[in-house]
Amino acid sequence: MSTLLVSSKGQIVLPAALRRRFGMGAGARIEVLEEPDGLKLRVVRSVVTADMADMAGMAGMVKAKPRGVPRRLEDFNPASLLARTRRGTP
Repeated sequence: MSTLLVSSKGQIVLPAALRRRFGMGAGARIEVLEEPDGLKLRVVRSVVTADMADMAGMAGMVKAKPRGVPRRLEDFNPASLLARTRRGTP
């Protein structure tokens, strides 16, 4: 059994061993139930829902800023890279 201390702001700190055992990280939600013999704490495991509008910047293809000359398919062919190196062209 653990004893908790209530701060001047009304906050309590759960021991690290309990937080690890119940998988509680920063932002974890705990429900407080009032019972005849005291209080009961229960970890609330809710499923986080994502709004598609919030993900608009992350979804889809990544677009890189153009850097000079556009690439061609042969730029990615190892044989053509080796041939260019032998010819002295970058």
